[in-house]
Amino acid sequence: MSVLRFDAVTKTYPGGRTALSELSFSLGEGEMAFATGHSGAGKSTILKLAHLAERPTRGEVIFAGRNLGRVRAGQVAQHRREVGVVFQDHRLLAEYSVADNVGLPLLVRGLAAAQIRLRVREVLARMGLADRLNARPAELSAGEQQRVGIARAIVARPRLLLADEPTGNLDPTLAAEIMALLAELPAAGTSVLVVSHDLGLIKQMRQRVLVLDKGQLVDDIGPQDLAP
Repeated sequence: MSVLRFDAVTKTYPGGRTALSELSFSLGEGEMAFATGHSGAGKSTILKLAHLAERPTRGEVIFAGRNLGRVRAGQVAQHRREVGVVFQDHRLLAEYSVADNVGLPLLVRGLAAAQIRLRVREVLARMGLADRLNARPAELSAGEQQRVGIARAIVARPRLLLADEPTGNLDPTLAAEIMALLAELPAAGTSVLVVSHDLGLIKQMRQRVLVLDKGQLVDDIGPQDLAP
């Protein structure tokens, strides 16, 4: 079963710029894939449509069997509870501790404080940050900040994780560490779609690769087709 499917999706912005043109692909349950292509190829637009930050001009975006085009404004927050997002710039709240940043999605959902503490400790331990609970974002390295961003995105156990250039500001060693963390998520039931322009790192990961050009899917490369 697919967790995310694009059926002939076109996205045209005011002024006439077409970001996606008749794009079709699907991402399976427990699958990890990369979307790559030059700047302006439409990669980030895919993530915005899946997260309901944008709506398609034509075509359908299907999430877990639900047509997102039929999701009303008041239901967007409910959809986003099932979709985690990791940003390149972390977007952590500077005045909050690591624990409070990570626990925020659970607080919004109304979980009890004890449950939040337990889940936060579990996910931070998984990210190798068990000893940074009380630190502020400014006290963390770039790699630690990105791991906190990932922890916040997965603490609510989403069905889908979207990552927008998650290693863009990291050195190669830290980038490889972050990608390795993301690659562990499908085994826990979270499908992962990563937008990245780092072809070397993508090849190293040996996962499915969607190649976009001018808003169209020009190649869909399986792991078996990636040269070692």
